[in-house]
Amino acid sequence: MFDSIYSSSVTTAEFFLMAGVAVLSGALYAWIMSRRVRATRRFFIVVALIPFVVGAMITFVNGNIGAGVAIGGAFGLIRFRSAQGTADEIAAIFIAMGAGIAFGMGYLAYGVIILLALGLLFFLFSALHFFESKRTAEERLLKVTVPESLEYTDMFDEVFARYLLNAERIGVKTTGMGSMFRLSFLIRMKDPKEEKAFIDELRTRNGNLEIAMLPYTEQQAQL
Repeated sequence: MFDSIYSSSVTTAEFFLMAGVAVLSGALYAWIMSRRVRATRRFFIVVALIPFVVGAMITFVNGNIGAGVAIGGAFGLIRFRSAQGTADEIAAIFIAMGAGIAFGMGYLAYGVIILLALGLLFFLFSALHFFESKRTAEERLLKVTVPESLEYTDMFDEVFARYLLNAERIGVKTTGMGSMFRLSFLIRMKDPKEEKAFIDELRTRNGNLEIAMLPYTEQQAQL
């Protein structure tokens, strides 16, 4: 059961057996991950197909160094042409690729175990709150747009002192063809119920331009 199904040369029947097991277990794995990972439907379709795609590539390489180098280059191009994902999405893809390597070497049982066992472990760990920092859960990403004519260095200090436990400026970028600045702050509020009053006071200081308060993630901070 745990031996490779491949002989010295891969037969058509062996390849299609690998393909069927990889696609079915990949679809079940994607369904399990969809219970916890926030992503698009297209992402889960891709995750479901990755075990078969990687398995097929490993099968075709089959000791051919030149083909292995070519496939490595193709994966590198895909990486640099793709948007940065969240930690959950990256973990989902790595698990699927690990199982795909097992499938490509003919170890179908190991591939299924990798997908389903790690998928269930991910589901279990994400359901627990042992690793969740209360401070991290309270952090928000504040984005404030100001005109380029305003000196923004300390213009919000008074408001921040009144409403926030702490505020850290983590970025500044130009927007509106350089006519405005967008300031990004990592903040924690003293009282979340005062969010509207806090935003109203910011509006009086930034000329009623755009203000956004979002759950903090590194991906959101880069936008």
